[in-house]
Amino acid sequence: MNFKAAFYNPFKPYAISLGEISADKIVETFEKIPWEEYLQKMVGKKDNDIHYSPSLEITKEDTKNVLTISATGTPANIEYYIFYRHTKKVKRFFGLSEKVKENYLSEVSKQTRKDAFDCLLALIQNDSEFLDTKFKD
Repeated sequence: MNFKAAFYNPFKPYAISLGEISADKIVETFEKIPWEEYLQKMVGKKDNDIHYSPSLEITKEDTKNVLTISATGTPANIEYYIFYRHTKKVKRFFGLSEKVKENYLSEVSKQTRKDAFDCLLALIQNDSEFLDTKFKD
């Protein structure tokens, strides 16, 4: 399976492409990001100096599913927002019909480092059942 990665530095107005990444390097890349350091540098900065929360985005190229993990909070108390862009069947008209939506965006907030890690593993292992359960909306 092929993956692509990008990093969003809070002080840059654009994503930094990390290029293609192998499945076995995704978790390592996540763990090497100095989340606490970025959050510390953001303290006291003006809103217009910060473009994003520090974020890692992984795209699974065969399905086009995208998992984005953003760190928020303080260096001592990091929370992760996790966004999942995927194809989803959406019920309409009081559940009487369904429509498949491409690029459907689901999100969960107030997640731990372990939650983020588990979502990354699920994306890598193509565990859509886990991700669908995690991102119930």
